[in-house]
Amino acid sequence: MAVKIRLARHGAKKRPYYRVVVADARSPRDGRIIEEVGRYNPCAQPALVQLDLPKVDTWLEAGAQPTQTVARLLRTAREQEK
Repeated sequence: MAVKIRLARHGAKKRPYYRVVVADARSPRDGRIIEEVGRYNPCAQPALVQLDLPKVDTWLEAGAQPTQTVARLLRTAREQEK
């Protein structure tokens, strides 16, 4: 089973916020997930990025592949952590 760390869209029309989730690559964007590992709100000023980095690291070690957007958010979260 191919596992991805990706964004699931929630929120109202034109006011999105996203959950960073671990899901099977074959499931739909907002479909069944395995685990929620964070949140991302691009509408907040500044944009809010909340990630549970130990959980993310566990999934990355297990072979989960982040999408391009999630990889960028991970870099941002790690920079904020320092």
